[in-house]
Amino acid sequence: MNISELKVLVCDDSILSRKKLKDCLATLGCAEIHEAADGEEAITQYEAHTPDIVFMDIVMPKKNGIEALTEILKINPKTTIIMASSVGTQSSLKDAIKAGARDFLQKPIDNEQVKKLVETYCGKGGK
Repeated sequence: MNISELKVLVCDDSILSRKKLKDCLATLGCAEIHEAADGEEAITQYEAHTPDIVFMDIVMPKKNGIEALTEILKINPKTTIIMASSVGTQSSLKDAIKAGARDFLQKPIDNEQVKKLVETYCGKGGK
């Protein structure tokens, strides 16, 4: 799959984090970028747009990232979900990987790390 065909969902309760990630994905040339501000909205947006990759923050209101991840994987077990974690949520990251997350992104978001993850998913990375 080419990056230009990629549909992405960015889930984070921080407007700034969403904007930074969206800007990075737009620079990479992603076809569609949708966003959600909490876990419930993440599930709704997933059902509406069926994205190829979901970037999911762990700590969010209404439903946390792990709860949303679990529900999205019930809808489609093949979904690529990448968890975003800040320093304080390292232990939750292990739970997210056990629950089915494919990878993780360390906050603050690094554009190069996002690029590598997207390229890996699209089959251009060396992972």
